[in-house]
Amino acid sequence: MKSIEIDRGKRLQAQPTTGHNRFHPSIPPIVSVDEGEEVVLPTRDGVDGQLGPSTTEADIASMEAGAIHPLTGPVFVKGARAGDVLEVEFLDICRAVRLHGGSSRGSASCATSSPRRSSCTGRSAMAGRPSPRLPGVRIPAAPFMGVSGVAPSMAQLRAWTARENDLISRGGMVFPPDANRRRSWPRTGGYRGLRTLRLARTAATSSVKQLTKGSKLLLPVSVDGALFSTGDGHFAQGDGEVVCHRR
Repeated sequence: MKSIEIDRGKRLQAQPTTGHNRFHPSIPPIVSVDEGEEVVLPTRDGVDGQLGPSTTEADIASMEAGAIHPLTGPVFVKGARAGDVLEVEFLDICRAVRLHGGSSRGSASCATSSPRRSSCTGRSAMAGRPSPRLPGVRIPAAPFMGVSGVAPSMAQLRAWTARENDLISRGGMVFPPDANRRRSWPRTGGYRGLRTLRLARTAATSSVKQLTKGSKLLLPVSVDGALFSTGDGHFAQGDGEVVCHRR
């Protein structure tokens, strides 16, 4: 069994060798595993430590969007070749002690009404201590990973970047690469990494609530070694986010 160590008290920027938050085929792997070998991947929260016990609704609106979805990886799978299908089995998904929650209705990808946000931060509901902002509410635990994927090939990177640029030119809602080089991996062939806030053949933000302990995820491999990464762990969730991200 292989494992990775991270310091959750530090943001990804302070530990850049433990993960990434863009998908790009040139990001070097942080661990290599054999086919069928188990690997433990500790992850940061989906907003990279920007929310805490004192978080307010106003804080959500002012978060640094470019830091969202710090992923742990990539994992190089020995023997995986472009054209293969990678099967990832989630043997266990352990919950953190402190959790945060939030909702946002009316974003441009889901509806046309004005966005309304709410948040709650507290100790794990599994311990019987719900957030004081939601008195009397306890959410059953059903943890899963909100982002899981493998690296795109350079050809896919070029094609999907062109598609997103076209959508931007027509007024579509797209999360393009940003100019903050601290958050974006270096250009390769003139292309920055793809944001995780998208769906593609190689996956990314899926937030499928059924991907809990014991489930299996099949991903088409585009580069040798697959370069699998995961993050954005969810304590529990309904179907709202996966509908928003479906395109």
